[in-house]
Amino acid sequence: MFRSIRLQPLRSFKSYSQRFGSTLAFIEAQGDSISSASLSSLNAAKQIGNPIIAILLGSSAKSAAENLQKIDGLDKILLASNNEFDHNLPEYLSPVLTKLIQDESKDISHFITPATAVGKNILPRIGALLDSQPVSDIIKVQDSTTFVRPIYAGNALTTVKSLDSKVLISARPSAFDPVQASGSNSYPIEELTPEVESSSVEWVSENLVKSERPDLSSAKSVVAGGRGLKSKENFDQLITPLADALGAGIGATRAAVDSGFTDNSLQVGQTGKVVAPDLYVAVGVSGAIQHLAGMKDSKTIVAINKDEEAPIFNVADIGLVGDLFEVVPELTEKVK
Repeated sequence: MFRSIRLQPLRSFKSYSQRFGSTLAFIEAQGDSISSASLSSLNAAKQIGNPIIAILLGSSAKSAAENLQKIDGLDKILLASNNEFDHNLPEYLSPVLTKLIQDESKDISHFITPATAVGKNILPRIGALLDSQPVSDIIKVQDSTTFVRPIYAGNALTTVKSLDSKVLISARPSAFDPVQASGSNSYPIEELTPEVESSSVEWVSENLVKSERPDLSSAKSVVAGGRGLKSKENFDQLITPLADALGAGIGATRAAVDSGFTDNSLQVGQTGKVVAPDLYVAVGVSGAIQHLAGMKDSKTIVAINKDEEAPIFNVADIGLVGDLFEVVPELTEKVK
């Protein structure tokens, strides 16, 4: 008696080999502290199920590696302390990361980066150099090759399966809880001396908005202002005191940023930052689909708007219909 045997196609063999490779996790750091977005992407990396190799680039990489030793679940830490990497210029980062991914001795099957401005800069470049299709802005890991990501400004979700031998991913920070830095490990550290390719691009300067308030991307509470505030003076007089009373970060819609109410680094939305704080207070925000894409996953959404038909009330947990110029000062005093 004979039994028929079905041979698996080569595509399945590729997935099999991927499952036993390693995941190279790009880590962003400010000085010696690991960014919250990178801690979230490490959570996504753990869900892939491969051994995780973390890489730090820049002159402060050695000091940042000490904080990585507090993270459980890593396999190895790679360092490259070249000061050319200090400002995360993609023209310098992408070729170095691509060569690492191609290094057969490292056995890299996956590369993951947080879906931040830096990650969004380097991932397409690495994809072009490797001739692989990146899977960007994932919000869920189903298995080592299958991921869920939002499309149409978050109005639909699509499940994507990658058949590339090198799977390139960026993870939305607000979709994964940051891993806790509470362990005490002694991971092996390998110091790299990569050859940095020459580039016509060079770092000139930066002008950062400095504030003692929580950073917008990691703040537990956010107060955001929209077009309804009408002017920069109103934005400063109403949003800032309320944010200070709540100990919150400050955000804004694109309309408010384009009107010059505040700096574009505070923009929340499809073309700005994606946040998911415990509390999001939307003041004078109509609720355009592009803005909702950046904040609708917040735990509790409070909306203040005089237009009771404003779309923001469709996602708000608490809605207050009223004149924000009267409501916000009173709310600020009560919070104080």
